[in-house]
Amino acid sequence: MSCVFRVLPALVLYFLPAFSNAQEKFIASYAGFAGFQAPLWAAKDFGFLSKYGVETDLVMIPGSARGAQALLGGSIHFGQIDGTALISAINQGADLVFVASSLNRFPFSLVTQKNIRQPKDLVGKKVGIVSLGGAHEVSLILALREWNIPRSSVTLLTSGPAANRLVALASGALDATLLAPPETGEAARMGLLTLAHMTELKAAYFPMNAIATRRSLLEKNRSAVKRFLQAYSEGIHQFMTQKDKSLALLTQRMKQKNPAVVDETYQYFASTFSSPPRMSHEGMRAAIDMLVQRSPEIKFDTNVNKYLDERLLDELEREGFFKKMAQKN
Repeated sequence: MSCVFRVLPALVLYFLPAFSNAQEKFIASYAGFAGFQAPLWAAKDFGFLSKYGVETDLVMIPGSARGAQALLGGSIHFGQIDGTALISAINQGADLVFVASSLNRFPFSLVTQKNIRQPKDLVGKKVGIVSLGGAHEVSLILALREWNIPRSSVTLLTSGPAANRLVALASGALDATLLAPPETGEAARMGLLTLAHMTELKAAYFPMNAIATRRSLLEKNRSAVKRFLQAYSEGIHQFMTQKDKSLALLTQRMKQKNPAVVDETYQYFASTFSSPPRMSHEGMRAAIDMLVQRSPEIKFDTNVNKYLDERLLDELEREGFFKKMAQKN
């Protein structure tokens, strides 16, 4: 296994609480403050994690590689994370597994300076992404391929969170960047252009909000993982069907005071999340194929079941959980 997955940075260990199995206290991570993080926020803030007896603290860990490291290092129990880094880790033998996914398409738009009006104008330009090795890089590479633009003709710069990248774009430090609601609405009001929506790519399917855990935890504490999935599922469903509560959730979690921005974010994601939170096998295969092409020297297992365990979702389906959940509204 590569060293990036063997060594958990001391910084992550310092800031995250340790496991406390005796008290059955859990820790789950989300990756940022964009609206697509809402499923985990809803499970927590709407009280479903408490309802199902999986008391869980939430922590923010940006980037899929860092989230994978935290899971591997034992600092968190669950991660709401995009698929790339974990697929690589699992392929190398990591004790990790996906159990659900609430978002199976890229939620990004490619926002640009006013002089970039068509894809070919990106040649020679600087594009800001949150980090290398994650969904940002994958979606942009897929877009460039679809537009017949060589990857080497565009400079990808790791530029941090969305708010930082939006400022960098507005100041001219970047020529383009990938944004999701609410920042896409802010960018439009600033007069920046939206060159493309990644949801419209031919290869738009991707495990964006995948729920991952340690395979050993799934086997040893199956009940807790099942109850976490029940809470997560109810959180998604209530977010999609209870607009007023969800607007309040987004306002607080995104620290966004503009009601129009919050409403735009809600409208976008309420129709985009997956309920039940089934992972798209097509998206998983696309992610695996992308990793195979990026690292041809590495032999990847292309069987989706190597990375995904759907037994608990299947069990909830058989028990009528999702049908009863839908009938509540």
